Amino acid sequence: MKKTEFIGALGLITVLGTTAAWAEYPERAVNMVIPYGAGGATDISARTIAEPLGNAVGRPLIMANITGAGGATGSVAVQNAKGDGYTMMFARVGSHSVNPAMKATLPYTLDDFRFVNVYEINPAACAVSATSGIASMDDLIAKVAEGGITYSSSGVGSFPHLASAMVMSEFGVDPINDVTHIPQKGGGAAITAVLNGTATFVCTNSSSLASFVANKQLTPLLVTTAEPVVGFDAPTANDLGKDSLNQLVGWTGIAGPDDLPDDVAAKWGDWTATAVQDAKFVESMEARGSVIRLMGPAEANEFIQGQYTVFRALVDKLGMRIEG
Repeated sequence: MKKTEFIGALGLITVLGTTAAWAEYPERAVNMVIPYGAGGATDISARTIAEPLGNAVGRPLIMANITGAGGATGSVAVQNAKGDGYTMMFARVGSHSVNPAMKATLPYTLDDFRFVNVYEINPAACAVSATSGIASMDDLIAKVAEGGITYSSSGVGSFPHLASAMVMSEFGVDPINDVTHIPQKGGGAAITAVLNGTATFVCTNSSSLASFVANKQLTPLLVTTAEPVVGFDAPTANDLGKDSLNQLVGWTGIAGPDDLPDDVAAKWGDWTATAVQDAKFVESMEARGSVIRLMGPAEANEFIQGQYTVFRALVDKLGMRIEG
């Protein structure tokens, strides 16, 4: 090779190497879709981890609440996004376990997403307004016979929808005919409906209810655990002889479109592993009753599929499958 050709080739290699360095992901801010409204469990989890996660990523995380259809609208936005890692989402039990179990015409399946991890799990709790005069599950069930009992949720096919139905069923109440479901646009709105008297009760993730319970605005009636939940002065499902309710558990994880590249997925795994070690994040979430537990891709997928299987069986049992 002539000297001039060698120098030219060396220059080309240098340019290609520089281009590759410039193209290293992520080059710019990352859009993070939250498929539920402000104030709900997903929003709280996402915005609490945003700072340590953003620090680990090294680029701004643009948080966007894309709400509607029990988490389906935001999920479809990510499903249809380019699999380049610049549109990711905070997947949630409602959007990716309950929704697929309940809705026959849902425009996506679990296979349309690549789940990078699950990093948080939390129990469910049922609560009423502190001014309702209802102090226990016995009180609530007694009022069902009087009529007019309603419950709110973050949307048809959401986790609070299924959780409330399952709790009613376990206490011998027909969740279709004996109580009325009032869907709202997000978890925060579902809680507000109970606070302002639009709905009688809500069953949702403890992380959504914790601050309202601490401020004595809501009275917890039940936690769906075997052991007590810190901050919730309420009997456990096992205390009430309803240990089958232990399967009602929320979770949050991070996912992208199904064609997310291996190297990008691996980076998100590393970044999240760093973020969940942040003391402020852990303290804040544990104070809300959450358990910080990082699952890698294989474990996360197995867990999510298991949740779907449990909820689908329940939906079929209660006749809640939405065909239209």
